[in-house]
Amino acid sequence: MAPNASGEVYNGRLLREAEMLKWLIALAVALVVLTAVSPWLARYGLGRLPGDVTVRFRGRDYHLPFTTTLLLSLALTLIMRLL
Repeated sequence: MAPNASGEVYNGRLLREAEMLKWLIALAVALVVLTAVSPWLARYGLGRLPGDVTVRFRGRDYHLPFTTTLLLSLALTLIMRLL
């Protein structure tokens, strides 16, 4: 194993943990952003598309936006490919 700039030697486990931490932070940030913009998206009909499921269980509503998720994923993929 090669030392880094400070002379420390990293093993594969530490690198995997650092990568996992980056993904967890990115997931948390994405969740916060989507939660913040969901009322704005609902005004434009996202979250109420055919294929989006709402389930009522014990007096609570659970929204499962399958179609909206696919549509937003497609849009973001196209935007990222154009950049």
